[in-house]
Amino acid sequence: MRAPISVVIPTLDVTPKLRATLLTLMEGLDAGLVRELILSDGGSGDGVAEMADFVGAELVTGPAGRGGQLRRGAEAAQGDWLLFLHGDSWLPEGWAEEAIRHLAHRHDRALVFSLGFREAEGVWPRLTAGWANLRTRLFDLPYGDQALLISRELYEEAGGYRDLPLMEDVDLARRLAGRIVLSALCVRTDPARYRQRGWLRQGARNLLRLLRFRPGADPQSPSRACRRP
Repeated sequence: MRAPISVVIPTLDVTPKLRATLLTLMEGLDAGLVRELILSDGGSGDGVAEMADFVGAELVTGPAGRGGQLRRGAEAAQGDWLLFLHGDSWLPEGWAEEAIRHLAHRHDRALVFSLGFREAEGVWPRLTAGWANLRTRLFDLPYGDQALLISRELYEEAGGYRDLPLMEDVDLARRLAGRIVLSALCVRTDPARYRQRGWLRQGARNLLRLLRFRPGADPQSPSRACRRP
């Protein structure tokens, strides 16, 4: 019996951070969960092809844009389950056991993890993560850095990721509303954007982006203020 999960990671000049992310997948490999690793690249110039070859991953290439990269990765995947993971995020210890339970009973639900930050202490990281987890719990609106484990059947039923310039994660989450399970385990993501711009400023940008991406809005023509870095 083949392992059930295809791991899809969108990449764009994140190779230096990717090694730590891949190490957190080992738990799933040891548990017999991970069938394949797909790196869906958007034009990196930092040795991603060599990294893919070294770890035995399939490399899918195409235009930059996380929505399109995730979609192409999913199309190349062969597993019955898809795990979408950002290249600068770490899966939590215990994620494999959580995944086993989910696969056994929740084909009709997608699993996302609570949000935490890597090597970031203090009030602002806690508030930012707390808001993200509250938003997920109350409104079924996780962001992509919380990872997403979903059966292929449910992914295709929901229409999958669309090739959007931004908010591809919220776009899919809205189509999965009522079918998202939030794990208490925390993915740890890189806080570099927040440290560079300031926690309050980056949080405000994220909120503005979310408010602008209302149902019926045109995601192809966002204001410059709402574009991804």
